[in-house]
Amino acid sequence: MEALDTARILATLPERLSGIPRRWAERAPQASALHDGARHWTYAELAAAVDETAALLRALQVRPGDRLMVVGENCAAQVALIFAAAEVDAWIVNVNGRLSAREVDQILSHCGARRVIYLATPGDGSASAPLPSSPESAAHGQRHAAVPTPSPFGAWMIGALNPDCTLEPVHADSARQVAALIYTTGTTGQPKGVMLTHRNLLFIAAVSSTLRGLTPTDRAYGVLPITHVYGLASVMLGTLCAGACLYLCPRFTPDAVLKAIRDDGLTILQGVPAMYARLLETLGGGEQIKSQLRFIYAGGSPLAPSLKAQVQQLFGLPLHNGYGLTETSPTVSQTRLDRPRNDASVGQVIPGVEVRLVDAGGDDVAPGVDGELWVRGPNIMAGYYREPELTAAAMRDGGWLNTGDVARQDADGALFIVGRTKELIIRSGFNVYPLEVETVLNAHPAVTQSAVVGRNAADGNEEVVAFVEIDPRHRITPEELQQYLAGLLSPYKCPSEIIAMQALPAAATGKILKGQLRQLAQK
Repeated sequence: MEALDTARILATLPERLSGIPRRWAERAPQASALHDGARHWTYAELAAAVDETAALLRALQVRPGDRLMVVGENCAAQVALIFAAAEVDAWIVNVNGRLSAREVDQILSHCGARRVIYLATPGDGSASAPLPSSPESAAHGQRHAAVPTPSPFGAWMIGALNPDCTLEPVHADSARQVAALIYTTGTTGQPKGVMLTHRNLLFIAAVSSTLRGLTPTDRAYGVLPITHVYGLASVMLGTLCAGACLYLCPRFTPDAVLKAIRDDGLTILQGVPAMYARLLETLGGGEQIKSQLRFIYAGGSPLAPSLKAQVQQLFGLPLHNGYGLTETSPTVSQTRLDRPRNDASVGQVIPGVEVRLVDAGGDDVAPGVDGELWVRGPNIMAGYYREPELTAAAMRDGGWLNTGDVARQDADGALFIVGRTKELIIRSGFNVYPLEVETVLNAHPAVTQSAVVGRNAADGNEEVVAFVEIDPRHRITPEELQQYLAGLLSPYKCPSEIIAMQALPAAATGKILKGQLRQLAQK
């Protein structure tokens, strides 16, 4: 059944991302597509805005094969630009305005964009020049001497034309034509540009919406950054692929989520574990939230079973979970709507995707045994942009991608993520996967979230160091946490040091930046 459904999905996908609003503008022109906090956009209005934006891009000399960089935060203009870039066969490079100047400049230099559009109008707060909706995006535009220019969404800041932008090949085949260049957060070093094709993204959008049971009557919350593959493929494209309505929000706050649940009648809520942890902190584990929600989901980073249980109690719904990475567009597996789980599994592999679990020699391991996870399917990236060596290092013969994650698969097909090979800590000859220690730490009621890293010791050994974010409603010392862990973990897995922080460093998606913590741990 799943293979048949996958074949049907692949056969009915449009050739370009822009086929999504066009399809629904024909089928249900007056249905709501977007709500950006100020107005509703019907599918007919969204399709018209995409056409107008595509005409503007052509006037700005954006050509097929160019890279178009967009700096901003979730808004209707960002959605229209993604579809408009697809319409003119340019690659969209979405960059979150909250990135530092160094990070934005790194990405711009690497992708060699033809144009950069900053989704903010510069202002000083006066009545004639109001403050920008994304002040960081405006600051980047001002830094690059971008010029305010009229657009279908008000004035944008447009960067200068890059006459040296090299054209990339254009393919009619959606499986070969790159739609988006997505830069990883660079938690372990230099950001990499992941090339995702139209078919990569459309496949995940269609499968994701199907597994969630989305219909045109659904209303989904769009707070996960569209600059991240999760927010782009699963949330934005997945919602619109089903003809549902996406309620866009540029930044997460607990109050904004609760207001949207109450006032907008949301039926779908997707987030990252840190988002749900903040909601629990704000509400203090009070009464169950009354809502129209029928589906809630956590992804983007490991979900602690303890957090899962608390969230399920708060909403009175199963909290679904999944696994993926940018290189897989992003989904590899997820729990099923009709088969929720109460363990730490990331669910079954999605239809159309294959996995292998292998040992160090590349041979398949037995069921239930830990192995390195390899993935193959229509969701696998076209490669890392301008990095053939990195691409070759990630890919294996037969079209398999080595995820670098260690997992096991139960007899029923459920996947469990054990940890990352790159994060493995070797302490006194024993292997320590940070995820196991983090899971135990996160189960403590005083811990909002944690991150475990390795620290080099003088004898060539490694020490385990834990960074924890404490729930302000609780008081606990690192020594008390050490005692708690001693009763639950083997001695070699217990941290040599526990460091409490007011807030762990995180990307706009909520993903903890372990690279920064590794540097702190060495000091």
